[in-house]
Amino acid sequence: MAKHRSHSVEFKLQVAQEFLAGETLHGLAKRHDVSRNLIRIWVQKHEQGAFDEDAQAADLIQEYEARIAALERLVCKQALELEFLKGALKSAPRPKNGTTSVITGPAASPSRKDAG
Repeated sequence: MAKHRSHSVEFKLQVAQEFLAGETLHGLAKRHDVSRNLIRIWVQKHEQGAFDEDAQAADLIQEYEARIAALERLVCKQALELEFLKGALKSAPRPKNGTTSVITGPAASPSRKDAG
């Protein structure tokens, strides 16, 4: 068996409910690769109602951690894109007259229709 694995509250509830439905400790432990003593602890917690609040808190924490990870990836991607664009701007040819803005681009030149 693997050591120090973390199981979701839903998994713990499922195993506890399977035991209470009549499955044997040995069968559950073998099928789910967890110790029989751990199943006993989960069943006891389930009977005490400890998983109800724990389940909600664990789900919320998992959602927040997943959202934080996604936002961190997005920030990293945007930082890389920003650095790339800054480098491209430095190496781009500059117009001889007028100013250039990263946001608006080079200043517009008057069109031929306006001149006549």
